[in-house]
Formats: sequence, C-alpha cells, structure tokens
Amino acid sequence: MEFKKLSAPSLKELFIQELEASILSGKLKIGEKLPPERELAKSMQVSRAVVNAGITELARKGFLVIQPRVGTFVADYRRNGTLETLLSIINYNGGRLRDEEIRSILELRIALDTLALELAVPVISDEDCKTLDEYVERLRTAETSESAAELAFSFQHELAFLSGNTLLPLIFTSFKTVIMTLWERFFDLYGAESLYRNHKTLLECIEQRDVENSVECVDQSINDTISGTRQIYY
Repeated sequence: MEFKKLSAPSLKELFIQELEASILSGKLKIGEKLPPERELAKSMQVSRAVVNAGITELARKGFLVIQPRVGTFVADYRRNGTLETLLSIINYNGGRLRDEEIRSILELRIALDTLALELAVPVISDEDCKTLDEYVERLRTAETSESAAELAFSFQHELAFLSGNTLLPLIFTSFKTVIMTLWERFFDLYGAESLYRNHKTLLECIEQRDVENSVECVDQSINDTISGTRQIYY
C-alpha cells in the first residue's frame, strides 16, 4: 500500500483559515473593519507579506472588501460570495451543509436539469442512451457513497453535454464538489437501490424521447429530497 506525502499548511494558509473561521463563526461581523496589516502581523506573529497575501486571497474568495486608503472590511459574503465562498463554508462546517444551502442547491439543480433535458431528449441517439444506461447499471452495484456519487454525477454531466449547450457541462463541473456531497448523503441515507431506481426511471423517459415526463421525473425526484419522503437534510 502506498501512502501520500504529508505537507503542513503554510503560514498564509493558516492565516486564511483563522480569518475565515472568525468570519464564519461571527466573531468578525459583516461590515467590521480589520486592524491595519502591521497590527495584524504583530498580533498573529507573522510577516506583513503573509497578512497582505492572505487578505488578497480572502478578498478574491468574497470574504473581505479592500477599500484603498480606507481599510479592509468583512464582506457580506452570502450576498456577494462565489462558489469558493460556499466551499469554504462547507469545509468550515466539517463538510456539512445547512438546510437552506441544501434547498438552494437542489432548486438550482431542478432548473439546470430541466434545461438539459429539454435540449437533449429531442435529439438524443440510441448510442447516447446506451452510454447513460451504463452509468445507471453500475449505480445498482455501487458499494461506497463516493463511487455512487461519481456515477450519478457522470450521468448528470453526460446529459448536460448531450444538451448541446456549451456552458451547461462547465456549470455542472464547477459545482461538482457540492453536488457530490449531496449524492453521497443520499446514498448513505437511502442506499444504492434508491439511487438506481431514480436514474432508471428517468432514463426510461429519455429513451422514449418524452421530454415532459423526463422533466416531471426530475422535478418529483429532487422535490422529494427537499420536502418529501427522502429528504437529505440533517
């Protein structure tokens, strides 16, 4: 068995983690002004270069706003953040999403999946359906949440690609980490068979080139995880 090399986080990474935790925990409030870089460096016993680089990175991730000659302020990260902001929130919570975040992601998935189906189903080929079916059949025997999530994501991503919309596959890929977390949770709660049946039912509608029922199938399935019998909230 091979083991991967271990590496300690840099001072910059530790600085970023410390400020992110202070912001996400509420110790640093939205709109609050940070101390000057020199003061932060002295207080945290790091160089000003580390502080400057860390603040720049946190601003890029949506946690801070830098106002030249005025100061650095905690940003309203939930209003103006990016996907990286969401990933930082997930990591801070130990990989756990809050209920409202899960609902928001699933509602977005309904919109994206609906668009993919409306574009892909009318033009999908038998060979394309065969590719999708391979993912579905492998789902039935998936033994781990990670492998099941990877197959479910591959099915979804392939459908996005088959839509012909050049942006959809990129959007799905950009959300992969978050989406995989939800698939893994579904697998842990309801097992491979439930995940298989959901995808098999959808695939049958696709094979019949039935756009309306395909969309309805996705809508029912996802809404069931939001407020139905197979919720994935904690």
